[in-house]
Order: sequence, then structure tokens, then C-alpha cells
Amino acid sequence: MFTGFLKNVWYVGLPSSELAINKATARKILNEPVVFYRDSKGKVSAMRDICPHRGIPLSYGRVVNDTLECPYHGWKFDGTGMCTEIPSLCPDQDLNPNKIKVRSYPVHEAQGLIWVFMGDKDFDLSKVPQPPVMEGFPEGKKPNLTYVVNFPCHVDHAVIGLMDPAHGPYVHKSWFWRSEKSMLEKKKLFGPVDFGFQMIRHKPSSNSKAYKLLGGVPTTEITFTLPCVRVEHIQVGERKFYSYTALTPVDEKNTRITQLAVWDIPWLSLFKPAVDKFGKVFLGQDMDAVTKQQEGLKYDPSLMLIKDADTQAKWYYSLKTEYHNALEEKRPFVNPVKQTELRWRS
Repeated sequence: MFTGFLKNVWYVGLPSSELAINKATARKILNEPVVFYRDSKGKVSAMRDICPHRGIPLSYGRVVNDTLECPYHGWKFDGTGMCTEIPSLCPDQDLNPNKIKVRSYPVHEAQGLIWVFMGDKDFDLSKVPQPPVMEGFPEGKKPNLTYVVNFPCHVDHAVIGLMDPAHGPYVHKSWFWRSEKSMLEKKKLFGPVDFGFQMIRHKPSSNSKAYKLLGGVPTTEITFTLPCVRVEHIQVGERKFYSYTALTPVDEKNTRITQLAVWDIPWLSLFKPAVDKFGKVFLGQDMDAVTKQQEGLKYDPSLMLIKDADTQAKWYYSLKTEYHNALEEKRPFVNPVKQTELRWRS
């Protein structure tokens, strides 16, 4: 079982709303310092956040003429990571700045998120898991709500905690959700998708009160894809609601959770403050659980995964291991998930 960080995949760097025109922002991803900046035309670039001259983070600098200027000596780097200017050079000094380069990363901006490809240079991007798309929303539509939260845990524990179907009555014990007193037996059909699996569309369980707030007869499907993206798509007639959660490994002890809520239900926008409160409470409850979990994990206990409630966690590890092994062995990825019906109580 592979428990390291997956590489040669797309991760969320930050929400689009956090990167203004002519601004730079630092992030740590897979233990690597990365700086994102947006030029005057709105284009986003990403590079290693260390100046090759004296090592100061470039994110402390500023965007000048669509280049990122180092705050120490004014060296400027374009979106490809190439140095375009060294101000201290005299005209007759024989040094070509263009030969000095910082590692740059491919970026992809779509539907309110800026993705960065953390992997080998010149890797074939067509062969990697693509960021999931929320169907039916125009490219210019902004998310209705955006949350960014740091979970103080390894990405594996964060992923398993967010996909776990049995913790709801205990971690999310609330009047608007459920408690152990309302637990029912659940039976859900799952099937494989590209680089992941999906809980096939169904009507939500009768004890899932939050869905009833949407009115009508909602149906939902939940899809997980590598490296760690969970998308719930709720349909109410012709209307849609998406809960889009992407996890980014910061380092071995921290994971950044980026969550979007997107809908085209006009009346729901009137209750946006309530939906916002619900989202923050829900994520906060998960964060509280994984934070307390770290106290026990310090002692390196043996952990268990049971049938059927933990089968999704088993699939996650299987998918992750298969992707890693397929790259190592230079062969096509083979999805280990088969169509399966799972049963649990929650």
C-alpha cells in the first residue's frame, strides 16, 4: 500500500478569488514552496518560490510588467520561470539573464479554482486524472460559497475522514443533520469511473434532513477521483447543487481543504447565510475530529478498515497505489474498483 504523496497529478493551488490582478501568493504543496501570480491580462503562472540568486522567496516581491520581481535585488522572472532582467548588470557585462531559470509548473484555472500540476517536467498531461468539471455551469460563473480550511493531518486521514459514511451521526450530530438515534441501514450502489469511483445517483436517505431543505425530490451522486477530489452533485428537477471538495497535501502533517458550493437554485440564494453557516459548521466538525485523532496517532497504533463502511477507504488506497505503481512500471492505469453494493448503518 502506497502512503506517500501522489505526484504527476493536478492539485488545487488556491481559489481564483484569492489571486488578484498583479498580485503574488505563496503556497506550500507536497513540501514544496510554490508562488502563484496573476499578470495584467489575468493569466496565472506558478513557479518554485525561491529566487536562484540568494534564496529569498519570490512571493515577497511584486508583479512588474507581467513578471515577478525579486524583492532582494530586483531580478525579474516571467511566467515560464525565465529571468528577464538583472538590474545590477552593466551593459557590457557578459551574462545572459535568460539562461537563469526557476522551476515553473503548469497551471489550469477553471470554475473558481487554480490547479497546479505537481510532477515531472514535460510529463504527458493527457494521461493524468483531470480536474472534475461541474456540468451545466458556464465558465464565468463564480462559486456561490468558497471555504479554505487547514486540517492538521496527513492527506490520507483527511481523505478517509471526508469520505467515511459512518461518522455522520457522531461527528455531525446536529438538528439539521442526524444523530445516532436516527441511524438507519443504508444500501448504496457504487461503480468505477476514470481514476476513481462513484456512489451512483439515488434518492438521499430519509434521515438526511439537510437535503429536504432543497425541496422537491432531490437525487444525488457522489464521485471521488484521484488524487483527492470529492464532488457531490444534487439534482432537484432541472436545478443543480454541487459540493466540490479538493484536498491539497501541504506536508506530512497538514492538508489544505478547498470546498466550493455552487448552485443555480434562485430561492436558495436568499438563504445563502444559512447555507454558509451549515458549510462552516460541517467542515469545522470534521476538522475537530481529525485534530483529536492526531493525539492517538502519535503512538503509531495499528488501524483497522472494516466491511462495508470502510470499503471506500480501501478503494482510495487501492487507487492511489495502482496509480503510483502504474507510473513506476510505465504501464496503463487499471482501475481496481468494481461495481459493488455496500451496506452500513448511519
